Amino acid sequence: MTNPSIPIIAIDGPSGVGKGTLAQFLCEHYGFHLLDSGAIYRTLAYGVTHSDLDVENEDAIVSLARQLPVSFEGGQVYYGEQVITSAIRTETVAAVASQIAAIQPVREALLQRQRDFAKPPGLVADGRDMGTVVFADAPVKLFLTASAEERAKRRVIQLKNQGVDANIAQITWDIEQRDARDRSRVSSPLIPAQDAVEIDTTALSIDEVCQQAIRLCDRSGIQPA
Repeated sequence: MTNPSIPIIAIDGPSGVGKGTLAQFLCEHYGFHLLDSGAIYRTLAYGVTHSDLDVENEDAIVSLARQLPVSFEGGQVYYGEQVITSAIRTETVAAVASQIAAIQPVREALLQRQRDFAKPPGLVADGRDMGTVVFADAPVKLFLTASAEERAKRRVIQLKNQGVDANIAQITWDIEQRDARDRSRVSSPLIPAQDAVEIDTTALSIDEVCQQAIRLCDRSGIQPA
């Protein structure tokens, strides 16, 4: 349980549905703190690959999770003193993150670290199980969805803007495989909370998604800091 005096907006859903953009918008609109739980898991995945750990070595991964040197400053993600903001956005790191996120002891090791982000005046929590596990008592729970094809298109545009060649068929396949893993894992599967409001962003603009979310938050009594 978290402090009921701290308002929390939980945003869940698979990758590429616009969670990060919406979370950043809501943080700025309400003046709240941000928890990008996906970045925490990706940072752990980066640490696993950086340290040449076997993804089957659960004990070593749990040990790293408990002492993970992750921090967020000025919009950047740090692994110790190293800026890894771009490094953790690769498809390779994303695939490893999805694998290790299915390990129950790993999720337990990172659970309290995520809850510690809940501080006044409020928190916007972006992830896969924010509304079902980490902040199950959050007053606002949103679950974003979009078709795999649309999410792949968005990812290709993002990569091309970074000067990276991308194969849309391969990315679509990767997204579908990641979704299947996330939905079928025993620990904290990717499902909407029973009291979450679902928003399909496939045919919506960023502004339309943000305005829907603002209306839902306002109706729940969320106030700017």
